[in-house]
Amino acid sequence: MKGGCRIALIRIATVQWWFMRGRRIEEAANSITHAAGFGLSVAALVLLVVWTADQGSARQVTAVSLYGAALVSLYLASTLYHSLKGTKAGRLLQLIDRSTIYVLIAGTYTPFALVALRGGWGWSLFGVIWGLALVGILLVNLSVRKFPVLTCVLYLGMGWLSVIAIVPMLERLPAVGIAWLFAGGILYSAGVLFFMSRKFLAHTAWHLMVLGGSACHFLAVCAVLQ
Repeated sequence: MKGGCRIALIRIATVQWWFMRGRRIEEAANSITHAAGFGLSVAALVLLVVWTADQGSARQVTAVSLYGAALVSLYLASTLYHSLKGTKAGRLLQLIDRSTIYVLIAGTYTPFALVALRGGWGWSLFGVIWGLALVGILLVNLSVRKFPVLTCVLYLGMGWLSVIAIVPMLERLPAVGIAWLFAGGILYSAGVLFFMSRKFLAHTAWHLMVLGGSACHFLAVCAVLQ
């Protein structure tokens, strides 16, 4: 009987060891992927600000600064959260991490609303998307675990809100910009499936989809500025 208990305890300990090892591997992968995104987002911010300051208007500089700052904030928050997950700072960093998703969505809309659309459509879209971002941040800070489905629905709803302005967007955005914009939206949307999954490395896959979506939207912003 004692031998059987000992074997059972060894098996439990082995399973726990593999689980913790897998968790450490996944968190390392999560940190590395978005640390790379942080470096790229800083480069993107500098490039866009220098470009618009040299050739664009004050409106363009402001729009790309908001977009670039949102991009940097998301990747920095995500990198810090996954690097320090399980520590005392982890809970606060998780709230910041989830909040910056809404900030990035609104920030990404900003160049399209203020530079490409402008006028009534542009300012309306700008106001609505940033208003929804504030609602999302409020939900996250009320309880990151209490509204998981609602927060994901809000992510997706905000991401595809641009379809209400599809006609003026088709008129004012270059075709290549539209293509990159929707390609990014598809990658982000598909990535939500991994975001909701508990499977091993699913969250890392979500990070990779976010990187791909960010790259597509960066190219879309560049198309708007040309």
